[in-house]
Amino acid sequence: MAKAELDYTTKMIGTNLSNFSAWHNRTQLILRLLDEQSASDEERKKMLDSELKLIHRALIDPYDQSLWFYHQNLMCTFDPALASGTMAPNLTDVERLEYLENEVEAITEMLDGEEDCKWIYQALISCGVVICRVKGVMSTEMKQRISGWVCELKRLDPLRLGRWLDLEASLNL
Repeated sequence: MAKAELDYTTKMIGTNLSNFSAWHNRTQLILRLLDEQSASDEERKKMLDSELKLIHRALIDPYDQSLWFYHQNLMCTFDPALASGTMAPNLTDVERLEYLENEVEAITEMLDGEEDCKWIYQALISCGVVICRVKGVMSTEMKQRISGWVCELKRLDPLRLGRWLDLEASLNL
């Protein structure tokens, strides 16, 4: 049953990439499907890879908020504090860091021509913070990068300046 429903969300996403409902349902259906199939860690990792490819192909419009919500859900897989409730809970820290570094690289490439898209900076900050959690420390380089991304958000989204200042304070930037 979950497989048929998941296929339906894929069809709906193919019809309209901005279908928030389909992306949201997908998060729950994948977990259910993997549990129903008693999926191995390798099968779970394969599903994660497939979903990352799907969201990267979908992010042709970086201003589409629904896509970034799904991306954020996938990024929870790499956060040690949240991983147990995700599709690939048993990744090693080395695997988590490899995925996260690839994400930062891919998302940074999206900035080319889209420097005014706040969603890109929010995703970069989120990935950077999770990298720090996995490593257990915020390196000077990552602190500078995150600080730069937060500065861009303050410039791009002045109506939420308080939020960005709170974020800076919480990260000790």
